[in-house]
Amino acid sequence: MSERPAGAARGGLPREPRLDALRGLAIAAVLVLHFTLAFGLARSPLGAWLGRPLLAVLTLRGNYGVTLFFAISGFLITDHVLRRDGALPRLDWRRFAVERASRLLPLLALALLCVLVPGLLGWPFFAGDTHAPPMTAGRWAIALLSVLGFWHNQLMQSWGYFHYILNVYWSLSVEEVFYLGFAVLCLALGRGERVMMVAVALVLLGPLYRAVHPDDEIRYLYAYPACFDAIAWGVLAAWVAHRRPASPLRAAWARALGLVGIAAAWSVDFGAHPAWSFSALAAATALWLWALAGSRPCHPMWARLLAPWAWLGRHSYELYLFHIIVLALLRQVWSRQTLPDAGRLPLLAAYLVLSAAVAWAVASGVGDPA
Repeated sequence: MSERPAGAARGGLPREPRLDALRGLAIAAVLVLHFTLAFGLARSPLGAWLGRPLLAVLTLRGNYGVTLFFAISGFLITDHVLRRDGALPRLDWRRFAVERASRLLPLLALALLCVLVPGLLGWPFFAGDTHAPPMTAGRWAIALLSVLGFWHNQLMQSWGYFHYILNVYWSLSVEEVFYLGFAVLCLALGRGERVMMVAVALVLLGPLYRAVHPDDEIRYLYAYPACFDAIAWGVLAAWVAHRRPASPLRAAWARALGLVGIAAAWSVDFGAHPAWSFSALAAATALWLWALAGSRPCHPMWARLLAPWAWLGRHSYELYLFHIIVLALLRQVWSRQTLPDAGRLPLLAAYLVLSAAVAWAVASGVGDPA
């Protein structure tokens, strides 16, 4: 969620409206999931119109949205290194680290400050988990260090779900630990092919790890081995796109097949903890990304139609960090029990607009989404 498309180059992606739009759909899925968990939509008019099965596909697949982000992020990082440095072993690790830190840390620090101050004041949903007493100073220190040190998902394996807002930031731990290892491997292994062998190993490890932990939701969804495979799929797609780019005709068919695969995987309920559904989604996304890298530029008409979704995609990191803070503020006023059924869709719309406004404001003042 913290990655952005890089500039145009042969074998890579320019600022691509279709890619930004896919990220927009992914972050929208995350936002809608968290609203649904907080307030529910089954009793809203939307539930009556769509029915529960289709409603679940549209509102309870936020974790699949994170998988899309992981695959896209792996692709963009690898594509950027290959274009800028020429080969993975020539990765400029100092510039790589500075760019990652400058993109991530200012906004993350601001978000944590927005959580900490009302949390210390004891505000519900800021002070801890929804069904637990407020956190002590010691637990606050450990929790904040785990977010900033990118081991929050590991802490969740010990503490469980312990903070309504901070637990949402688990995916940063997955991404940044992966990229630390990615940079080390690029420099240590000496050849890009060897890095790709590690990526293939991670692709194989992911579903095996999830198959071993079907009854442990936190490990199944958030552990490093359960998530690295999606990023690795993106890494492989970028590598192949530079080595064997798709022709425009083949790219068109592969894009269509990738979208069908994404839709098919998205329809699978991961509540039963299948080992393969996240892998299938990541593989379909990787195929789509490979095809997109070889495609003709997006037609201006499609670019205009996709513009709202592309805007969400370009601000996905800001939305990721701050939407849950907006939601926690709304929960100071309304609850699932007190919110009228007719008020759920208007509140959803207000929450989405407020989240977008906050994302725009923090991006303008602190971040740099361009």
